Amino acid sequence: MAKLATSFKNISGFVRSDSPLSDEQIFKAAPSVFADAPHNSRSARYAYIPTCEVVNGLRGEGFQPFMACQARSRIEGKSEFTKHMIRFRHQNQIIGDTANEIILVNSHDGTSSYQMLAGCFRFVCHNGLICGSEIEDFRIRHSGDVLTNVIEGAYHIVDEFEQVDSAKELMQSVVLSPGQQNAFANAALQLRYDPNENVPIEAYKLNAARRSSDRGDDLWHTLNRVQENMIQGGVRGINRNGGRMSTRKVTGVSENIRLNRAIWSLGVEMARLAG
Repeated sequence: MAKLATSFKNISGFVRSDSPLSDEQIFKAAPSVFADAPHNSRSARYAYIPTCEVVNGLRGEGFQPFMACQARSRIEGKSEFTKHMIRFRHQNQIIGDTANEIILVNSHDGTSSYQMLAGCFRFVCHNGLICGSEIEDFRIRHSGDVLTNVIEGAYHIVDEFEQVDSAKELMQSVVLSPGQQNAFANAALQLRYDPNENVPIEAYKLNAARRSSDRGDDLWHTLNRVQENMIQGGVRGINRNGGRMSTRKVTGVSENIRLNRAIWSLGVEMARLAG
């Protein structure tokens, strides 16, 4: 088994490591990756290729898994087929304090086709960004030669990394005033909470740095602070009854992707306006 970093997390439905994950580690966090058949709701036209075969195919191309998670299901018998997400990293995509990643999403219960997205991982906070809609994703239906199409999709995403790096460099070049930083955080808040209902935290708390290396007035640092506080939770606020509370970590695969992509797109749009 790969040697794990001290920051290794392994809770139900989630695992991340500083070194490539073994099948055993992935299975413990996301058993649906290894489903040996599709859910019984799928028809005979459903081309079943278990995600574990795709993982091995990507490994053969030099892409190694570093994170895996899966969604929970309240429907009896679906937990072994539910939506899952794996983040892959190629050695030549590690750039300074970040690494570009390929994000693979799939399910075996019909809730998701194979979807591949571009991502960016920051080593300092062990938090993974997912790039927004301006970076093209790649979808593969459960039909035809799925494995070949997924591998082609991986290289398609690699081609998009140049845009990812350009967007990051642009955000690093944009300096924001405290008011502009809080405006960004407020816009991000509205991505998760209905402004007509109770918003439990104030925008400036999303902009709070969790470590000294997160401090900085540029848009890139601002986006990363806001994204981490939004996704990881633990931000103290007031609930609708006036009691103290802390925001919850975003654990749902679909909601994690939605919020991550929206925050990234918000940052890119703000950078373009500033530029």
